[in-house]
Amino acid sequence: MSDVLTAEDVRELAPLYDAVVLALKQVYDPEIPVNVYDLGLIYELNINKEHEVYIKMTFTAPNCPMADEVIAEVKRSVELTPGVKSCEIELVFEPVWDTSLLSDEARVTLGMD
Repeated sequence: MSDVLTAEDVRELAPLYDAVVLALKQVYDPEIPVNVYDLGLIYELNINKEHEVYIKMTFTAPNCPMADEVIAEVKRSVELTPGVKSCEIELVFEPVWDTSLLSDEARVTLGMD
C-alpha cells in the first residue's frame, strides 16, 4: 500500500475509515468482553484509493488459541463493510501488546478505571 493520498483523498475516504473502525468494533476477543479495536489489537489501519484495506494487528498473547478465528472474523467483518474492496491482515507481535493500548472504554469495561 504505497499510494500517497492527497488531502482530498483523505476527506473522501474518511467515512469509509470510520465504517471500517465500526466493523472492527463488532469483533470481540472470545476470552475478553472487549472488541479488538478497543483492546488496542489494531496497530495499523490503512485504506488506499481502490478501497483496499490493510490492517496490522496483534493479540494479547502470541499463543492465542482463537487467533485464526478472530483474524477470519476481522477480515469478514471488514470485507462486508459497504465500499470495501478487500482486506489484507498482517499479524505481528512486535511491539508486544500491553494494557497501555486499551481504550478508555475498554478500561471501564474491564474495571481498570
